[in-house]
Amino acid sequence: MKNAFAESRPFLLLSLLFGISYFFVRDSNIPGLYLIAWKGAGVGFLAIYALVRLHRLDGKIVGAIMALGAIGDIVLEIDLVAGALAFMAGNLLAILFYSRYRRHKLAFSQKAFAIILVPLSVFIAWTLPSDRAAAVGVGVYCLSISAMAAMAWTSRFSRYQVGAGAILFLVSDLLIFARMGPLETSIIPEMLIWPLYYFGQFMIATGIVATLRHEMAADSADPVHA
Repeated sequence: MKNAFAESRPFLLLSLLFGISYFFVRDSNIPGLYLIAWKGAGVGFLAIYALVRLHRLDGKIVGAIMALGAIGDIVLEIDLVAGALAFMAGNLLAILFYSRYRRHKLAFSQKAFAIILVPLSVFIAWTLPSDRAAAVGVGVYCLSISAMAAMAWTSRFSRYQVGAGAILFLVSDLLIFARMGPLETSIIPEMLIWPLYYFGQFMIATGIVATLRHEMAADSADPVHA
């Protein structure tokens, strides 16, 4: 039997290769342009993976969300504001996407978590920068990422994969903001920001694809492994 992971999902394998290895090469002597491309490749290949595995509008939307993340990864190395705008665009698109897949029945604790998550995250983000002039911009950006995470959490995609992945993405951004203030000299952001972000995106992309592929297989009565 052929190895489905390596042969049917080469773009997922390439994403893991670039996404994991970037953590170890980011402080190396690799020329800047190559390193920037290396950084963007991790989530960039997740975009291609979604497009290849979902042959419908959903695949294009998820691919676009991941592509905007990859663009944000690249542009952040050149211009922080432009990079943040790319991520915000991806977050807004993800919010619209998750709104199409709302979970109809939510436990009180799950609903309460989603409701509290947004204002609490925005407040924490706003308090973190030492430069108070940056606090409003940080809060506005955090509104988009925390709303995206709340929508992912309340969607009918797996909370343990898509929902949790969105939370990891949010935490990685909060650590970026913490590096602008109380954790400026700490090694914690340096060690955690990229792994939390990349694996958060990985969990989101693969979780969405797995759910929708399963539904497509059920509709056609043809078992397909996502």
